[in-house]
Amino acid sequence: MRRPMVVVAAVVAVVVLAGLGGAYAYFFSGLRSAPSSLAGTKSTPSGAAQPGATSASTLNLVGNWTVSSSSQAGYRVKEQFAGQSSGHEAVARTSAVSGGLTIQQTNGGLQATALKFTAQLASLQSADQVAGFNVSQRDRIVSRTLSVDQFPEATFQAQTIDLPAGVRSGGTEQVTVPGQLTIHGVTRPVQAAAQIQTSGSQAQATGSTTFNMTDFGITPPHVPITTVEPGVVLDFKLVLARA
Repeated sequence: MRRPMVVVAAVVAVVVLAGLGGAYAYFFSGLRSAPSSLAGTKSTPSGAAQPGATSASTLNLVGNWTVSSSSQAGYRVKEQFAGQSSGHEAVARTSAVSGGLTIQQTNGGLQATALKFTAQLASLQSADQVAGFNVSQRDRIVSRTLSVDQFPEATFQAQTIDLPAGVRSGGTEQVTVPGQLTIHGVTRPVQAAAQIQTSGSQAQATGSTTFNMTDFGITPPHVPITTVEPGVVLDFKLVLARA
């Protein structure tokens, strides 16, 4: 009786391995995609001047501005599936973003001060796709890796930045914002590259910053048959309204 049972077990093992191999080939055979970076978002704030248009008046931007709906922030990291020659970009985003800044007039022009933006990490959801695979399973692994129960927020803060003169007329301007990023209970200096555009009652800032997760005491997640690179791109789309 024992020999038939051994044979049956061997057959079952072969079938399972063959099924896993087939599933692997299907899941990671290049049928995967990721959304474009939020830093490249081209939408225009309501009431802003269209590209090439001239403004009839100078905008009064002085005052307090707060994050409103339609804002997003998220991460982009590289994954390498075993046996695959090309990598995959894992992307997750959250719309649970808050914060704001103050714009003031100085002798040299406009300055943005007291910049602070916070994203709730528990609401991060994967936005990329891998055919036949539920990428939301990754979100649980990321949540554990980030110790979200202990460190639920990621925060970027900057004291002061000078704003280009073109923002007064609703033009699109590029700025570099040096600041402090706090993740996983660790604060490090970073520089965010942003594109800003304003209207009378709304402003939009899209951009990104890059860092290594290991600099924040985070070990790259351990995912079966997948190697995760430590480099992270944090990208954002902030829609700001007058407070």
